[in-house]
Amino acid sequence: MLTLDEFSERVGTALAAQTRGELERVTADLPALARRDRDRADESVRRVVAIVGSNRRKARWRVGRRASAVAVLGASWVDLRHARLEEGEVTVRAFTFFGTVKVIVPEGVGTDVTGLPVFGVKTDATSAGDDLEGAPVVRVKGFPLFGSVRVMNRPPYEVGDD
Repeated sequence: MLTLDEFSERVGTALAAQTRGELERVTADLPALARRDRDRADESVRRVVAIVGSNRRKARWRVGRRASAVAVLGASWVDLRHARLEEGEVTVRAFTFFGTVKVIVPEGVGTDVTGLPVFGVKTDATSAGDDLEGAPVVRVKGFPLFGSVRVMNRPPYEVGDD
C-alpha cells in the first residue's frame, strides 16, 4: 500500500514521535489490522500426546490458557522453559494410563499442582517459595492411572541443545 519513499518517511516520523498521538497520526490513514479474537484464543488447547512412545514439546512455542498432556504406555514432556505464555496463567491437564507426564516450568514461576492419582503418583518437585512477584502461574491438574505426573522446575537451556 505504501511506496518505499512513503514508508521511509513514516518510519522517520515514528522514530521521532514523542507522544502516542504523534504515533497514531503515522498510521491514521491506513486500514485497521484485523483484531485477533481473544475469546477464540482463550479456547485454544495445545496437546502433547504419546501412545506407546514418547512426545516432547520444548523450545519456543506458544501456549494458550490451557494445554493437555496424555501418555498411554509412554511419556509426554511439556517443557515450558522457553514457551511463550499467552496469558499470565496456564492450566495443563495431565492424563496418564501406565505412562508418565512431566511438566517442566522455569525457575521463579508459580505452580499449583492438583488432581487425583489412582494407583499412580502425582509429584510437585518445584522449589517452594522461589516464585517471583508478577511471574506467571502454571496450574497442573494431574490424573495418573497406573502412572505418574511430575512437575519440576529447571534453569533455562540454550535453545537447540538437548
